[in-house]
Amino acid sequence: MNDEIIIGNKYKLNEQIGSGCFGQIWKGENIRTKEIVAVKIEPHTNKTKLLKNETKIYNYIGNMKGFPQAKWYGIDEKNNYMVLTLLGNTLSHVVEKHQKLSLKMTLYITKQILQIVRIIHNKGLIHRDIKPDNFLFGLDDKKNVIHIIDFGFCKRYTDHHGDHIPQTLDKTPLGTPNYISINVHDGIEPSRRDDLESIGYMMLYMLYGKLEWNDITEYYNEYKNVNNKIKIQKIKIVEKEEIPRQIREYLLYCRNLVYDESPNYDYISTILSST
Repeated sequence: MNDEIIIGNKYKLNEQIGSGCFGQIWKGENIRTKEIVAVKIEPHTNKTKLLKNETKIYNYIGNMKGFPQAKWYGIDEKNNYMVLTLLGNTLSHVVEKHQKLSLKMTLYITKQILQIVRIIHNKGLIHRDIKPDNFLFGLDDKKNVIHIIDFGFCKRYTDHHGDHIPQTLDKTPLGTPNYISINVHDGIEPSRRDDLESIGYMMLYMLYGKLEWNDITEYYNEYKNVNNKIKIQKIKIVEKEEIPRQIREYLLYCRNLVYDESPNYDYISTILSST
């Protein structure tokens, strides 16, 4: 690819800014309005075919604070394309730069994340891949606003009657091992409580700049071994008195939720607001 490639007779690709299992992300430009955008590119050879579904999810959620806007979706003979609002640095980039964040800043960011996840849940969806790489700061006047991205694992938790999907067991854990919930480690179908528990591990990451189980992922290649060792560390973390009370209370609340229970987001906010 070079900078002369134009897709949909509208968007020029300027430079690659990221990549993942789905394909590539490029910085692009609307050749008519000069607006700078992000362009997600998924080759047809990629069997997952996530972009079309992801575009539908962005459109379904609509113009809400904390969500980039899907501006265009299209295909050519080689790729699927999705054009999105261009965002700034990931939360993980910011944490790495500062090494760790204060408790005040951690709770401030977490409250924004909680509002975003609440909107997703109110739409009948669960994200299923809550992690620092999937939260980005905005640009310009939105540089202090957190946004969520990557709905590749997102799914409905209700059926067409509005009933909660049944709990199933023996599922292969989905998501990033460092941030998945204990129930997901155990092979239980994810629900709203699991998105929320993942936010708890993000808080620990923001506060300390790393997670106690980071090294396990590096040293144990055998999946079940890693999975179990990380899970054990996560179970024990709420017993540690050096962990701020707000984070311990938050994690205990999430872990005590029943599979299909509606979380009390207002109550969770009071946990995060308490001093």
